[in-house]
Amino acid sequence: MWSRRLVMSYALQRRARLEALRRPGRALDADDPCDAEPLLVSSAKHHGEPSTEECPICASDQLKRLNYVFGDQLGQFSGRIKSTEELDQMQNEVGEFTVRVVEVCPDCRWNFQLESYTLGDGRKRRPPRRQQTVEDIYG
Repeated sequence: MWSRRLVMSYALQRRARLEALRRPGRALDADDPCDAEPLLVSSAKHHGEPSTEECPICASDQLKRLNYVFGDQLGQFSGRIKSTEELDQMQNEVGEFTVRVVEVCPDCRWNFQLESYTLGDGRKRRPPRRQQTVEDIYG
């Protein structure tokens, strides 16, 4: 992605959390680090992109990555999940937005925010017109 900037990696916090969980003398509760909300787990199952790594808790090969997008120029579409291909297209159409990458294991419910970064061409644009959604129709 050509416009990727302001990259913040949370790899050190992830490593520290995993090391703390594996510290001798500490009983590893299965539910302790695995507290993903049911909606997050469902999103990972249906919209997540496969990770190249296995789950650090249960060693499952089902670890998924989700790209959440946020920004004023996205309007009502802020907070949605986008694929990597959609991010490539969006960086040419939206002035600036933030991407937060979260890894989720649907098997043991491990989740962690891996990184965040900014994309976009930097030009100021108005958010798109608000479109009617299912919530607007049915309440």
